[in-house]
Amino acid sequence: MFRRALLSASAAVLALPAVSRAQAWPEKPIRLLVPVAPGGSQDIVARLFARHMGPVLGQNVVVENLPGAGSNIGYEAVVRARPDGYVLGAGSDSLSINKGLFRRLNFDPVEDITPVAEAARVPQILVVAANSPVNTLSQFVELAKGRPVAVGTPGNGSLSHLLQQQLQDASEVQWTHAPYRGGALALQDLMGGSLQGVMINIGAVTDHVKAGRLKGVVVSSPARTQALPDVPTFAEAGLNNADAVGWHGLFAPRGTPEELVAKINTALRQALRDEELAGHLNALGIEPSDTGPEYLGQRLRADATRWAGVIERARLLPD
Repeated sequence: MFRRALLSASAAVLALPAVSRAQAWPEKPIRLLVPVAPGGSQDIVARLFARHMGPVLGQNVVVENLPGAGSNIGYEAVVRARPDGYVLGAGSDSLSINKGLFRRLNFDPVEDITPVAEAARVPQILVVAANSPVNTLSQFVELAKGRPVAVGTPGNGSLSHLLQQQLQDASEVQWTHAPYRGGALALQDLMGGSLQGVMINIGAVTDHVKAGRLKGVVVSSPARTQALPDVPTFAEAGLNNADAVGWHGLFAPRGTPEELVAKINTALRQALRDEELAGHLNALGIEPSDTGPEYLGQRLRADATRWAGVIERARLLPD
């Protein structure tokens, strides 16, 4: 009798630290791993999240960039971290894309994580040079029918790449895909006359379009954007099945306790209500998105299926 009571008391004592840690979290700074180099859209948004979540949580959220291997180095670092809430990942549409794009990964980008939230949506946009004769998508398609056309993107396997492939499939016109290491070089070549178009996230070109250096042809969002309200959507241009909106958000290692995920999600949602953060996002053409873990999990799986089909049709997988 005494021995059973002693064992029960010992078990209760051992359980206390875990409960206390969950209740006291966070007791130290949180690392936010960003799988791209500094300066890009994903990095900028992650730093905005970190800056505004810190005061809500009462601890610093420290950004660490781990670029390379198509974002997989940073993603795997999160997957391998302890699921204690002190390591988070800055996620994007590349999680779902990478599941179908890379055959030999040491982890599953969709199944080996814990979704926290999709917190921002990023439409893609097809832009042309200011002096281009093209003003509409139909005109761009006609241009591609009559002469060789090259469309730049920020890289092979990017959402921009897959979306321009969908655009080719939907319009039944083929052009040359010109992948770059980042969008800035593609935009330089577009303005220099080496390309006829660039597909890219809207935040990278909003200022250029507003200043008249580039023309927006079509956006990939279901509705027109606040940043560039004069640019029509794919649906308005006559293509109903080629839209795709990228996202930025947070995820955690698989096995992170639900109570910690809920706390992180609540802190992120509270940060998104800050007018300064919302203003920064809107200025980039990025729309805040208030979602929970379940929504992001469903989206990751649906997008993985969708992009796997596009990747196969475009023959992007190595032999």
